[in-house]
Amino acid sequence: MKKLILLSLMTACVMTPAANAKVTPNEAKKLRNELTPMGAERAGNKEGTIPAWTGGIKKTPKDYKPGEHHRDPFVSDKPLLTITQSNYRDYADHLTAGQIALIKQYPDYKINVYPTHRSASFPQKIYDFSIKNATKAELTQDGAGLKNASVGVPFPIPQNGLEAIWNHLTRYRGDSIKREYVQVTPTEDGNFNPVKFEQESLQYYAQEHPERDNFLFLYKQRITSPAALAGEVLLVHETSNQVVDPRRAWRYDPGRRRAFRTPTVAYDAPALASDGLATIDNFDMFSGSPDRYNWELKGKKEIFVPYNAYRLHSDQLDYEDIIRPGHINQDLTRYELHRVWVVEATLKELEDNIYSRRTFYLDEDSWQALLVDHYDEQGQLWRVGEAHAINYYEVPVLWSTLDVLHDLKAQRYIAYGLDNQEDMYDFSESMTYRQFTSSALRREGR
Repeated sequence: MKKLILLSLMTACVMTPAANAKVTPNEAKKLRNELTPMGAERAGNKEGTIPAWTGGIKKTPKDYKPGEHHRDPFVSDKPLLTITQSNYRDYADHLTAGQIALIKQYPDYKINVYPTHRSASFPQKIYDFSIKNATKAELTQDGAGLKNASVGVPFPIPQNGLEAIWNHLTRYRGDSIKREYVQVTPTEDGNFNPVKFEQESLQYYAQEHPERDNFLFLYKQRITSPAALAGEVLLVHETSNQVVDPRRAWRYDPGRRRAFRTPTVAYDAPALASDGLATIDNFDMFSGSPDRYNWELKGKKEIFVPYNAYRLHSDQLDYEDIIRPGHINQDLTRYELHRVWVVEATLKELEDNIYSRRTFYLDEDSWQALLVDHYDEQGQLWRVGEAHAINYYEVPVLWSTLDVLHDLKAQRYIAYGLDNQEDMYDFSESMTYRQFTSSALRREGR
């Protein structure tokens, strides 16, 4: 494959109030011709290895029924190349520091590269509102919240790194979601005990006329197995500005049979049942308030990223087929060459977080964070996150089917979102605020 080049490296900028200007109507016109409504380049690359955008997956396969696991529309594709310890230097320009570290650390780790399909697609309302938001959306003065934006991405033509990460935080994941999934934290030799969750989420930001406009989403998560953890429930109200109006969270403790407010479900607090391998803000690759970091937009690169991971999503797999010592079974993964926005987050002085720096690689077609490199307090690469995304084409929406966070020091990882043997996501259920109150949490516990 021809060596690919860095695309449109932009001047780095740290968020300041002056940088938060809305784009002009003339600039926003690009979203109807030169750029997609999400702000991606419509054209392919010069080499032809990234195709032009044609709207993504626009319809479901003929034999697919909602509620089933999603069939692979690209099942006949063959790998173009396989990147291993023996040849990764030939492709280093299109790999992240985290990917190179994984290849160096694990002799059997490999990246199978397939033809690129720009499969991300969204309902028309997401495109329409993204175009509207471009000339209206603003960050609050502290940068920790949004104004004059809803439904679509707020900043399809981002002016700085903070706007770019807000696009990830608010990206469309359906109006409401009910799902089951399994989380595992394998030991070094690959043994694991699955923890099963049920989750319900109401995406307020995605609604044109939400019941309450100070929320991004409401989220409820219940552990159903193993028995030692079953019955614990977490309820989260994600606010649109967590500095002014902090995230609200409650836990239901089945042992004490009561629900209580908890202030620790934020930032770098340990994630539930993660064995110390992940933080709260590692969820969904990054979640919560961005206020503790300075955000720098580095530009775009062409990177081999996990994409169209339908094989990894298959209900023909058992979890033992996927989980391996050190990393998941890379024979089941799929990587493609895509343009990504590179965003660098550096911890502010006097702020606390176990990660001093993070580098995000955001898909230009969806704003999904596909790869994230995390650095420790000494500035050493520590953890590597991967989101294996598919298009849930009955919605449609591009979202992860499995997130993996590798700990290079512990030589272990956490995998969450495993759904191969669970009921498939339900995007059709109607939900209301009343299902996500602390009173509802107590009633469910009883």
